Amino acid sequence: MVQTISSQMLKGILQGIMLMILDKGPEYGYGLSKKMNHYGLENVPKGTIYPLLTTIEKRGLLVSKIKKSDEGPDRKYYFITAEGQIAKKEFINEWGQLQTTVLKLIEEESQI
Repeated sequence: MVQTISSQMLKGILQGIMLMILDKGPEYGYGLSKKMNHYGLENVPKGTIYPLLTTIEKRGLLVSKIKKSDEGPDRKYYFITAEGQIAKKEFINEWGQLQTTVLKLIEEESQI
């Protein structure tokens, strides 16, 4: 991922991405990071992911639960809430509108 994306814009996009991933199933922080890497977000600092998870949880879009791990210490898993599913759908709709607008502008730019 290009590192020139502003951090505020990236945080809003990351929230939507996290909700989309967590809607597929619960995940702990590092596991979520690995899934984000799979989608091309390998340059997102871990120092961004964990505070954002905390913020999203405080907003009621996620809940967390500590679970035992066979591979080491207990892990904090995040689960999407009903409110989180609504926010995910809103993100998808807003992204679609934004994508349409940006693509129009790019098309116009290429015709200049």
